[in-house]
Amino acid sequence: MDRFYITTPIYYVNDKPHIGHAYTTILADVLARYHRLLGVPVHFLTGTDEHGQKVWEAARKAGVSPQEQCDRMVVRFQRLWERLGITHDDFIRTTEPRHTEVVQEILADLHERGEIYRDEYEGWYSVSEERFYTEKELVDGRSPEGKPVEKIRESNWFFRMSRHQQWLVDWIESHPEFIQPEQRRNETLGFLRQPLGDLCISRPKARMPWGIELPFDRDYVCYVWFDALVNYISAIGYRRDEETFRRWWPADMHLIGKDILTTHTVYWPTMLHAMGLEPPRTIFAHGWWLSGGAKMSKSEGNVTDPMEMADRHGVDALRYYLMADMTLGQDAVFTEEAFALRYNADLANDLGNLASRVLRLVERHCDGRVPAPDDAGSGAAEAALREAVAGAVVEMEQRLQAMQLDRGLAAVIGAVRETNRYVDQCAPWSLARSGETARLGTVLYHALEALRIVSGLLHPVMPGRMAELRRALGLAEDEVEPHLDRLRTWGGLEAGRPAAAPPSLFPRIDRRRTAAAGAARGTAKPAGAAKKGGKPAAGTISFRDFSRFVLRTARVLEAARVEGADRLLRLVVDLGDERRQLVAGIAAAYAPEDLVGRTIVVVANLEPATIRGVRSEGMLLAAQHGDTLSVITVAGDVPPGTPVS
Repeated sequence: MDRFYITTPIYYVNDKPHIGHAYTTILADVLARYHRLLGVPVHFLTGTDEHGQKVWEAARKAGVSPQEQCDRMVVRFQRLWERLGITHDDFIRTTEPRHTEVVQEILADLHERGEIYRDEYEGWYSVSEERFYTEKELVDGRSPEGKPVEKIRESNWFFRMSRHQQWLVDWIESHPEFIQPEQRRNETLGFLRQPLGDLCISRPKARMPWGIELPFDRDYVCYVWFDALVNYISAIGYRRDEETFRRWWPADMHLIGKDILTTHTVYWPTMLHAMGLEPPRTIFAHGWWLSGGAKMSKSEGNVTDPMEMADRHGVDALRYYLMADMTLGQDAVFTEEAFALRYNADLANDLGNLASRVLRLVERHCDGRVPAPDDAGSGAAEAALREAVAGAVVEMEQRLQAMQLDRGLAAVIGAVRETNRYVDQCAPWSLARSGETARLGTVLYHALEALRIVSGLLHPVMPGRMAELRRALGLAEDEVEPHLDRLRTWGGLEAGRPAAAPPSLFPRIDRRRTAAAGAARGTAKPAGAAKKGGKPAAGTISFRDFSRFVLRTARVLEAARVEGADRLLRLVVDLGDERRQLVAGIAAAYAPEDLVGRTIVVVANLEPATIRGVRSEGMLLAAQHGDTLSVITVAGDVPPGTPVS
């Protein structure tokens, strides 16, 4: 890849930034940083959509001009991106002349070539989404997003989108990478099986004057979606700087939420085709973050404030959770409890603890300097560690290309856990006590070198904390920003450099307080089924209620029968960041020794209960068919505490 041009949607300036906005932008930033790590030139674009009816109405209510309203509101996004460490190369506002002038030139050109015409329009319009819908698109008389619509009849200008329908179908079918993931590609193709209407691209000034004036009819302004989509090319010099434009277009990735799929996979490519331009290489539609079973939105009252989360737990912790807990293309549930579990397991317990104990041993036994390894003293344990870390480098690169960041991060944290096991196995504290200096140096060097590589792999996700760690390892300032070539090579840490344990990278979260906070928000404790407007079907619960269950893997450490109870076993399990005791009615199917060492699935956020005088802090999952009972177990080396979805 010779370059990487990535974009986020431009966010509606009147919205208050929430975790959904933060997720898309952090994801784009992480992808941009990983490509820089690969040595690929990157252009990363984000910005704000500043025209349309909602801005105009808000400005009238505030007694200011629409431009003043935009100027007031845009700073919320700009400040948040700075707070979240977003490294965008450009931030475009659709009220800037570099954008508005290009939109007008495109409109004039399309009009002159007969791609735009005037006609009467009658259809359904959503004020909140500023979108027209056909009758077939409505769901129970509302927009697909559930927003109210109103019937409008007026004279307007139209883009001949239908003229490009067959070309678009052919393009999608011959370019499987164009729309990802596959279910979104199929969704767009399904939409295109019906005749495609033309797109209304104007608004009469008499109804709504805030927008880019049509160059061929001063009584109208441009439809906000037609205007907004052009940002992807106006920002890189279309019709202004041909050399820059040709360098970056077509975009390598438009990153969007699945709710704006049609505008990006139907409107935008047909617009580009009419302009004579190639479509973007990939449009990737990620899923939604759900809270209480519903998409986060102001109307639902379930929005999580990313600023507040970053202030409480740190920007890097928030970035890591968002990247590690969502499988790209699928929805994910955001809860305080899930955040705390992953943070404590992956960051506090595994990575933070590894860095702290290894660097303190270096301070104590190596005069605060990176020790020199004794190659002659390296054996099978060192070879296994090097293989595990090298495997994480390869896995992350492959998962990055496949847009499977969560699995790439799981591989890196797996390498961290392998390093912890290596340290436990080699017991450098015992080597120090017995005076085995050469072996001690070898063990600590290998642990430090593993930390150098994994901190580089995690740097795009957690740039602040990983920069601290890399400096603590003795890396120079020009080495803090990693490069993949250096991560592929073992032995890049120079012996003799100063190394010192930094302040706690990831202080543990008190999960009791987090659970209380989650319960106050209605997200921590499973509850009975509920359904608006009536009772649920017998035996069912709503998705909202189901999403409150937190399922995690747990490794069985101990198992014993409960005295006086034929059916009950008492299990002690490792949940990654803590041990818990469970009581389960499975004694008829399993002997205690059959369960020790297995990885099971537990409901991790149930209130404790006392069963036959024994405290139980959760439930395990099992399946029963007739008289056969089978505990649900997890195959492979899945760490304790891993979320189950």
